Amino acid sequence: MVAVPKMTWIIGLVCVVAGLAAAEKSVRFETEKGALRVFAGEKLFARYLYEDPLIRRPYFCDVHAPDGTQVTRSNPPIEGTDSTDHPDMHPGIWMAFGDINGEDFWRNKGTVKQTGFVQEPAAQGHRGAFAVKLLYLASDGREIARETARYSIVAQDGGTLLMMDAAFEAIGTSLIFGDQEEMGLGVRVATPMTVKRGGVILNSDGLKNEAGVWGKAASWCAYQGTNNGAVAGVCLMPHPETFRKSWFHSRDYGLLVANAFGRNAFTNGEKSAVVVKSGEPFSLRFGVWIYAGSDRPLSEAYAAYIAASAILPSGR
Repeated sequence: MVAVPKMTWIIGLVCVVAGLAAAEKSVRFETEKGALRVFAGEKLFARYLYEDPLIRRPYFCDVHAPDGTQVTRSNPPIEGTDSTDHPDMHPGIWMAFGDINGEDFWRNKGTVKQTGFVQEPAAQGHRGAFAVKLLYLASDGREIARETARYSIVAQDGGTLLMMDAAFEAIGTSLIFGDQEEMGLGVRVATPMTVKRGGVILNSDGLKNEAGVWGKAASWCAYQGTNNGAVAGVCLMPHPETFRKSWFHSRDYGLLVANAFGRNAFTNGEKSAVVVKSGEPFSLRFGVWIYAGSDRPLSEAYAAYIAASAILPSGR
């Protein structure tokens, strides 16, 4: 991996995103035990948790659009208010894998442990970033993989762009990503925003809701709805440099997952096994556009993500 001087890849975003925000909303971080609170302007954007005894992998929760509308389900779900299924698997926004070398990190059988910060949280104006080292531990405690995860946050009018760049390396001879629905980048939206409550799932090809979107490959896919009278949404945007275009695992009850690994799970085609040999580079890159209102075309938000991601380290 090419070394990137501290703050260089944050400051470099100025060239791409300066014209996207009419009014600057300063990003800042507050540290907690085992967590970070991320603010965009005066409002909470999200919490990043990396020490949770029940959910044994890092994740973002309490995610909000710029107007303060909560877009992810409460973590933990609130009995009587939220759908309470999968409380330990669907915390907010997360990346996880149901099969790496036969180990299940989606259902918390294995553990993804944060071992330290590669780059401490730092912000300048409406941009902020941090990077962490993650260790993948099998259910019996064996070390099977390392990941360097970089997170960038850009606050804009109408939305916040979260960029996630993950570089993996095998511990041992190889790392094998299996084939199932529960692989990749997921979001569980706030209960009032679900299709069952009048929301909509929409992909880049114009297909809608679980019946139209599930198992279809697309450039991006958004889950949009209304919470407390405000329209807001979350758009998952796999980077086009990813080894394969992502299929989307979508559910009308509030789940959306971008998954490039589930060829057989989604198409009944040849079973996929993505093998990363020791010493070989392998990375995944995603953008997540968290937005309020519905004025900005999602295709425009996708194009802005691709432009902004061009100057970030990809880990390859």
